[in-house]
Amino acid sequence: MILISFAYIVQSMPANPLTPSQRAEAALLKSIFKEWQNRQRDSGNKVSQETASELLGFGQSALSQYLNGRIPLNLDAATKIAAMIECAVSDFSETLAKQAAKYAAPATVAAVPAARTNSDDVEIPQYLGIGGSMGRGIVLQGLRGEIHSWRVTPEWVSKNVRNHSGVENLCIVTGFGPSMLGMFNPGDPLLVDRGVKSVDTDAVYFFRVGEEGFIKSIQRVPGVGLRAISRNPEFETWTITPDMDFEVLARVIKVWKSEDVF
Repeated sequence: MILISFAYIVQSMPANPLTPSQRAEAALLKSIFKEWQNRQRDSGNKVSQETASELLGFGQSALSQYLNGRIPLNLDAATKIAAMIECAVSDFSETLAKQAAKYAAPATVAAVPAARTNSDDVEIPQYLGIGGSMGRGIVLQGLRGEIHSWRVTPEWVSKNVRNHSGVENLCIVTGFGPSMLGMFNPGDPLLVDRGVKSVDTDAVYFFRVGEEGFIKSIQRVPGVGLRAISRNPEFETWTITPDMDFEVLARVIKVWKSEDVF
């Protein structure tokens, strides 16, 4: 008697073929993805499918299958990919865009009255610019969407945000890049204090060197200077030297680390 496990049978079964529209969506997404890779390369930031999959939070094999039309796109994957490559879901899938609008509509309607009822709310804006840059043309590599602003109560600020230079200096930065994985994920909200313009204590800072933006821990080392330290061990520590065009944009005072719940 030959015994064949159920798991083997399931794994051996061929996947259902994609519909013509699903294949067309995959081809369009792949084209947009490659254009995004080219833009990143032109900015000096080569992004492989493996690196992109780390930013997205799922395997490189899955990303490849989505792009090559071997498995159908779902709303969650489409939303994450669109945010990373800075396009709308509707740019490659009208079907999934309609699904997203359907799910988002009730939440949007429910949120409007709450925003209008309390004039004492504190508006915490996004840190300066929009798109793939912030402020004075600062390039943020690996940006996964943006959080434009928060509206919170004064009580929330007093209970949750300490040691800041003033409520008017509080801003939101959307976490970008994989160098601080472990502290926050790309796309997570970071609360920063733009009133801090110098490294007076060891902390996490939002800063620039030339036109490139960074979020890293900065440690003051006597006789050496400032060391920029990543939380992700795959990224090396480096030194900010006096000859660099260095500017502190803000101190990071609070981070939130997201986690997908399935």
